[in-house]
Amino acid sequence: MSFFKSLPALSFLFATLYFTFARAATFDITNKCTYTVWAAAKPGGGRRLNTGETWTISANPGTTEARIWARTNCQFDASGKGKCETGDCNGLLVCQGYGAAPNTLAEYALDQFEHQDFIDISVIDGFNVPMEFSAASGSCTRVIKCVGDLVGQCPNQLKVPGGCNGPCPQLKTEEQCCNSGNCGPTDLSKYFKERCPDAYSYPKDDPTSLFTCPTGTNYKVIFCP
Repeated sequence: MSFFKSLPALSFLFATLYFTFARAATFDITNKCTYTVWAAAKPGGGRRLNTGETWTISANPGTTEARIWARTNCQFDASGKGKCETGDCNGLLVCQGYGAAPNTLAEYALDQFEHQDFIDISVIDGFNVPMEFSAASGSCTRVIKCVGDLVGQCPNQLKVPGGCNGPCPQLKTEEQCCNSGNCGPTDLSKYFKERCPDAYSYPKDDPTSLFTCPTGTNYKVIFCP
C-alpha cells in the first residue's frame, strides 16, 4: 500500500489518539442563590443543588451544542420524574435533552477551530436565574455574566411564571425568531441586551456575545453570582 493510500488510515489513527489523550474539560456548577435550583446539563444530566452546593461535570474535546442551565420550583418523585416551573426538560430530574424556555443558558463547544473553545451566555430563550460563566484554569480569564432583576422588570408581553420569556418562544414571529437567517435586534431583544451586554439576545448577536478560550480550559458556572 502506498504512503498516500495510507493517509486516511493514519489521519483516523491520529484523530483517535488525539481525542483519547486530550483532556476533558470540567465544569463546576455552583448554586449561590438563596433558594434551591435543579441544575441541568446537556450533556451531563441534572441534579438538585441547595444553596452553596457544587456539581462537577465533564465534557470531551469535540463536544458541540452543549448547554448548562438552572431549573426552578421543581417537584420530582422517587423515580426522578416530575416538573419544573422554568427550564423543565421533559419532566426528568436527569435531563436527556434541552430545557424549556425561559432559561438562562451557558452554551459551549469544545476544541473547535484552531483548538479553541467557544463559550457564551444566551438569553434568546429568556431568563430565569442570574448566571456567571467563566474560565477556571489556564491562561484564559474570560468572565461572562448576566445578572440583575430581569424577571422583575420584564416587559408585560414576556412575563411568565418564574421568569422572563424570550421574544421568540413567547411570540413565535419571524421578526423575533429569525428563521430566515436575516434579522436584527428588536425592541424586545434590546431589553435583554441592555441589561446583559455580553449575552446573546437575538440569533445574529455573535460579534458581541461569542467568546473563546484555549482548548484544555476548565470552567465554572455560578447561579446567582
